[in-house]
Amino acid sequence: MAIYALGINHKTAPVALREQVAFAPEQVPQALRELASVANVTDAVILSTCNRTELYFNGSTEQAEQVIAWLGEFHQLDNQLLQPHLYLYQQQDAATHLMRVAAGLDSLVLGEPQILGQVKQAYNQSRQAGTINPQFERLFQKTFAIAKQVRTETEIGANAVSVAFVAVSLAKQIFGRLDKVSVLLIGAGETIELVARHLKEQGASKLTVANRTYERGLALAEAFGAEVVTLAQVPAVLGRADVVISSTASTLPIIGKGMVEQALKVRKHKPMFLVDLAVPRDIEAQVAELDDAYLYTVDDLQSIIAQNMESRQQAAQQAEQMIGLGVAEFQQWQLLQGNVDWVRDYRQQCEQIKNELLAKAVNQLVAGQEPEKVMAELATRLSNRLMHSPTKAIRQLVQDEQLEPQRLINILLDL
Repeated sequence: MAIYALGINHKTAPVALREQVAFAPEQVPQALRELASVANVTDAVILSTCNRTELYFNGSTEQAEQVIAWLGEFHQLDNQLLQPHLYLYQQQDAATHLMRVAAGLDSLVLGEPQILGQVKQAYNQSRQAGTINPQFERLFQKTFAIAKQVRTETEIGANAVSVAFVAVSLAKQIFGRLDKVSVLLIGAGETIELVARHLKEQGASKLTVANRTYERGLALAEAFGAEVVTLAQVPAVLGRADVVISSTASTLPIIGKGMVEQALKVRKHKPMFLVDLAVPRDIEAQVAELDDAYLYTVDDLQSIIAQNMESRQQAAQQAEQMIGLGVAEFQQWQLLQGNVDWVRDYRQQCEQIKNELLAKAVNQLVAGQEPEKVMAELATRLSNRLMHSPTKAIRQLVQDEQLEPQRLINILLDL
């Protein structure tokens, strides 16, 4: 059984495909049950964010192929369309990839901190679903420890950048100052909370939060001195927004082309800047066709992100070394676990042979056979059974002239 990491991310696929492969939070428990049932894997974790959908599981090559087929079927996608965009890592490479993801080294924004929380959430969902066993428990705990070490012992978090930060930076580039800009934030999750924090740091004061649940939106709005509306009220307030930044878990677009057209009429075609940070998208792609609407998705933020990368490269190299050590420690643990299994299995095998021959000897004694003859036969049979497999292996090694294994056998058998 091997550890696998199967995924699709911002490097391998455009947002149009990634949003089709994304798992909504409420879909994950059922998806984990299906995955465990269809592919019969013992461990499974589903990580689904704006920039990636990844499945971590324990299984064979055949099971890995079943998981790939299941992923397409679950999302009703043609596997011929999906497979060119997938990556599949195994064992050491899979563990390395997971640790790089959790440490923010594989993110759209190098070193962004949100991903660690998302990996922890995915792990907790899997624990609740019962798809975490000792090997994955060890793997993910080691991953969290390494990610924390990277965060605290390197400068990977210096000059903090995230998708939220980049969205605000782009708004500031366009408007110069944000103190007089009216901003509509759609959603009330962690990403929008980060956006609101960055906006306040940049002087923005006219904030409105729109959320499906009024109470959750109110909690966020009160924290940042913003107004609050429901999603149903978005069409009514959209016309007064200079900047719209959206990040929800909705499976359908919240803002359509027609809604933005009406808002632009209210604004007398004063330009509107929209940033869609959600996958699946919250804002219809056709909005970009409107003359006075400037729509950016997470895939459009690459150029700004590049400006913040240089200072983090040295920290990333340090982080890679930490991850290498973390993977090596996990592999050492795996090896020790394997050795424990070998010793246990060998002892159980010897115990089974002993019990089988002892029971036969007792029956012979009960039947009245001579005790000395029975004991001699027991000793001979026990010795022959225990020596059979090692003797056969030694003969094969001698025949193949494999000297190193021969030396190892000398040590093991105390010869």
